[in-house]
Amino acid sequence: MTNYLAIDAGGTSTRAVFLSARGECLGYGISGGGNPVSRGFEGAIDSLLAASEKALGGIGNRFHSVTLGMAGASLELPTHLFQQRFITLGLAHEVLIESDLLAAFYSGTYQDNGYALIAGTGAVAARVTDSRLAAVADGTGWLLGDDGAGFWLGSQVVRAVAAALDGRGAPTALTGLVLAELDITLDPGVRTQGRVGAQQQLIVKIYELAPIELSRFAPLVFAVRDDAVAADIIERSADALAQTLGAVIEAGTPGTLVFGGSVLTKGGAVAAAVTARLADKLGAASGPEAAVPVLVHDGVVGAAVLALKRDGVEVDAAVFGRITESLAALRD
Repeated sequence: MTNYLAIDAGGTSTRAVFLSARGECLGYGISGGGNPVSRGFEGAIDSLLAASEKALGGIGNRFHSVTLGMAGASLELPTHLFQQRFITLGLAHEVLIESDLLAAFYSGTYQDNGYALIAGTGAVAARVTDSRLAAVADGTGWLLGDDGAGFWLGSQVVRAVAAALDGRGAPTALTGLVLAELDITLDPGVRTQGRVGAQQQLIVKIYELAPIELSRFAPLVFAVRDDAVAADIIERSADALAQTLGAVIEAGTPGTLVFGGSVLTKGGAVAAAVTARLADKLGAASGPEAAVPVLVHDGVVGAAVLALKRDGVEVDAAVFGRITESLAALRD
């Protein structure tokens, strides 16, 4: 029986699964971030190998290939950089690098056509046609896009608080949450050069952070969603994500709709708003059922699906079911 190693290599965590050609997951491992762009190659490969060793059970199981689901820029890395490292674990043939977008899509379906929208720290949408990425929108990073996702939300939260503190914006319950997160005490009577002292501290502490760290404030907007300012941010997030997904939808091109990333999968408010905004467009493309997305929490199932598909193994409902059920059992 041919076996495979499949890996979902994220920026903060790496998940690996060892599976058979029947879709039976035999081992599972998790480690730190495995994205070479954010971690550097050596840091990433260490995480990939650590998760893989756990999935293999440390007993030197041989496997046909390694399939790595990685973010866009990593797709340009030559596979030989990984080949030698995995040979020591039991690799018999090749290393395949696939898009994490495809891995996320196939974590929700075994079908080869459809749409994916991922909104975690960043935001990206894709149309999948015949198992390949046919169109991609956004995923351009915090300077150029990623509109509506975690960084965007976090930046909108702190901007709203800064505006509320000096009167440029409406009062908001977000103010107390952000100041508590940063250990800042609000005393309107304390001013520095005419500026409210809490706002001065906010300026200093926010600019001490790396820009991408603003995503830490994103969850706060969902904690007070009845607040008018927070509700407006959520609505604008949904608008932006709907625009991103809408850019890849093609009338007459049917398929499953898959949503991933914490902004869409936790709480459901943004996911519901996005699908509501695109109901007509999704219906024209795929029928009414497309307006009900499949929610996925990572791309490890999809990496396993891709490992089999790329080796010519047919992944039908039964195989997909075995992957998801046996992996769930290993994760428990």
